Amino acid sequence: MSNVSLGLPPDLQAYLVEHGVREPDILKRLREETALLPEHDMQIAPEQGAFMAMLVSLIGARRCIELGTFTGYSSLAVALALPADGGIVCCDLSEEWTSVARRYWSEAGVADRVDLRLGPALETLDELIAGGASGTFDFAFIDASKREYPDYHERILRLLRQGGLALYDNVLWEGGVIDESMTDEDTVGVRRLNDRLVGDERVSISMIPVADGLTLVQKR
Repeated sequence: MSNVSLGLPPDLQAYLVEHGVREPDILKRLREETALLPEHDMQIAPEQGAFMAMLVSLIGARRCIELGTFTGYSSLAVALALPADGGIVCCDLSEEWTSVARRYWSEAGVADRVDLRLGPALETLDELIAGGASGTFDFAFIDASKREYPDYHERILRLLRQGGLALYDNVLWEGGVIDESMTDEDTVGVRRLNDRLVGDERVSISMIPVADGLTLVQKR
């Protein structure tokens, strides 16, 4: 996991953030608070948040979902980019971490756009599908359990509308995807997703070296 773009030295990373990201003060404060946590490397990079917000704006998204909310940086970036009648379903396991997110959603005035679901993401996805939500989402961000990435993909495809976008995080896994000595379930899960996406004719894909690697997927 990485909250900076791979391969960039610290001074160039700082330049990227200063000159390539218009980070709202509330997002900056959330990022700085999260940086004090032992698990801070689970937070996305600011350039990634800006990229996500632009994608949401470009496609005119109104209904979004994310798997893996942590302290809320990604969901806040997306919620701020949504129209007033838009919304994002946030899936996470931690009441502790998402309590930080709740504070910032409220301060930013977007709490009414966020539907937080605490519990295993696969269960939430299955509940949404069973409830008739297939084909109703415009945008999905996937950053939860890496071992379950291939299973998330099948459900996310059902939930996305035609032309909808999904963004998978950590697809380079700090180089672990090409390290054959790494056989843990998370690494294998990311590899399986990458292998599946490259041959999945139901989608168009583009893997880009932002942060720890992102794969942008469009449902055909």
